Amino acid sequence: MYLDKTTAILGGAYGIIVLVIVLAFVFEQQKTDPTQQTSILESLVQSPGSQLSLADLFAKSQDGVVQIIVRKTGDNSSSRAIGSGIVYDLGGHIITSNHVVADYQKIRVVFHDGQSYSANVSGTDVYADLAVIKVNAGSQSLHPLPLGDSSKLRIGDTVTAIGSPFGLSGSMTSGIVSQLGRILNPPNLQSFSIPNVIQTDAAINPGNSGGPLLNDHGEVIGINTAIQTDTGEFSGVGFAIPSNTMKRIVPALIQSGHYKHPWLGISGITLDPDLADSLGLATHFGFLIENIVSDSPASKAGLHASNQTKTIDGIKYKYGGDIIVGVDNNPVLKLEDLLNYLQDNKSAGDKMVVHIIRDGKKMDVTLTLQERPYSQ
Repeated sequence: MYLDKTTAILGGAYGIIVLVIVLAFVFEQQKTDPTQQTSILESLVQSPGSQLSLADLFAKSQDGVVQIIVRKTGDNSSSRAIGSGIVYDLGGHIITSNHVVADYQKIRVVFHDGQSYSANVSGTDVYADLAVIKVNAGSQSLHPLPLGDSSKLRIGDTVTAIGSPFGLSGSMTSGIVSQLGRILNPPNLQSFSIPNVIQTDAAINPGNSGGPLLNDHGEVIGINTAIQTDTGEFSGVGFAIPSNTMKRIVPALIQSGHYKHPWLGISGITLDPDLADSLGLATHFGFLIENIVSDSPASKAGLHASNQTKTIDGIKYKYGGDIIVGVDNNPVLKLEDLLNYLQDNKSAGDKMVVHIIRDGKKMDVTLTLQERPYSQ
């Protein structure tokens, strides 16, 4: 016991001596640049990336979250829809969910201090459920929130949502990241899904859509977009579009009002060992191509669709098509792997190498991605 105390005391004293020596060396080397001295000293003393308490996080972020009141086309004079938004820059651009402002007739943005402004839509993207609106507000009202790196998220990380659930502006809930890389199938999209979505147990309710999902450093790592529910209210699962997706799409929405999503032009199913064995396939994992859209990148590159059918447990499956097992030397074990890679790494016009298994043989096919055709 005494040895442990002595060791701790000596270790602490040694650490102080080392710190003094380091600081003395820094100041000696930087005497001609006081500004650099201050910067170096701050970097040594302050702990980078320090976590904020929930109270401090709210205080830091509340001015960057707005309430969005939307009059929809065809609504009567007493009807309105309410969502949330994130201040993006000092130019007055605000990020929100596409479904919040879809079919809008009039949009009003209310800031935390009560100031309100009319807004116009700069750009929308139905495929990622993102939109950018713009207000003519002074810089004193605009407090942009920083976008973090959503690729660094881990399951179990603490997250916080701020928004206007049920019209109650400035409401805050907290929870954890409960899963990553989910695929969201919005009811307004017939043939396409939103990939790489963050799942959280932080309470998200109607009115939270378009508001930020924050990490414990106060960075936006997602934009709240949907809930899993049978009642229309929170039931333990919420979803957010990751910030890295926002970083790719938002600048394009501001510049041109539109984002070109990369497109392959295929549909199919994810394989599992039982299904693969029942169909007599050469691999247990991957994405089996069932259908190919004519004149699509997949069609032009010569990929093969399925041409046979087999009924298993009362369900009819198509097979005989190419099985995608990788793209650009990245493995594809399931559909999510393919969609997430396209979303995060590719743009329309890019080339991509598709690794397939055809008739039991491995092959590589190079194709050029096209812009996804608009479909609702």
